[in-house]
This record gives sequence, structure tokens and C-alpha cells, in this order.
Amino acid sequence: MSAFVTGHHQRGMTLLEVMVALVIFAMTATAIMKAASDHLGSIGQIEEITFATWVANNRLTQLQLSSQWPPKDNAKGEQTMADRTWYWQQKVTKTNDSELMSVEVSVALDAKLSAPITSVVTFVAKRDNDV
Repeated sequence: MSAFVTGHHQRGMTLLEVMVALVIFAMTATAIMKAASDHLGSIGQIEEITFATWVANNRLTQLQLSSQWPPKDNAKGEQTMADRTWYWQQKVTKTNDSELMSVEVSVALDAKLSAPITSVVTFVAKRDNDV
């Protein structure tokens, strides 16, 4: 009589099948973790750009309301927003119209503005009451 019983069906998974399933699961989990990490990094970057744009727009609004003509070139300043200090610098460029100046405000998180996060450009017109 044979030592093996015929007609006996194997139940469960072999070790090789379990290992293949674990490799597939590990690869899937790694891909999901990378995608989630990239997404969170992008959200942080979008947040920085949004706040930097608000800082630049605040500065441009101050220029629009100011009675100083022409706007000061290479003026620098800082503003606190979202528990961070944002540094800005404005560059003024003449246009063909003597009563219109182009103003670019760059915003960064470092005082040297070595890595600006955003730049916003607008035009400032000389007001009638400006001397």
C-alpha cells in the first residue's frame, strides 16, 4: 500500500503563494504611501504659495493707497501671517507713460529673498492729488 493517500485534496495556500501575496501587498502599500507623501508635500507647497501671494497682494494694495509718487524702488519689508514672517521686496520699473509704473513684489521666507516663493506684478498710476 502506498504511503500517500490519493484523492486527498490540499486545502489552504502554499508558502510560495503566501509569499507572492505578501510581495504584491508590500508593493501596493509602498506605492500608496509614496502617493500620500507626495500629496502632503504638494499641499504644503500650495499653502506657502497662497500665503506668499496674500502678502504680495497686501503690499500692492498699500502701494495703491499710498500718496507717495513714484513708488520707492527696491523697498523691503516683512509681514507676519500664519505664524510665520514673510519678507517682501518691491521692484519698480518705468513704463512709456510717465504717470504709470510697473511694480513687482517678490515674497520669500528668508530675509535675503534668495528663494522667492512668488512674485506678483501690477501697475500703479499717479493719482491726481500726488505732487
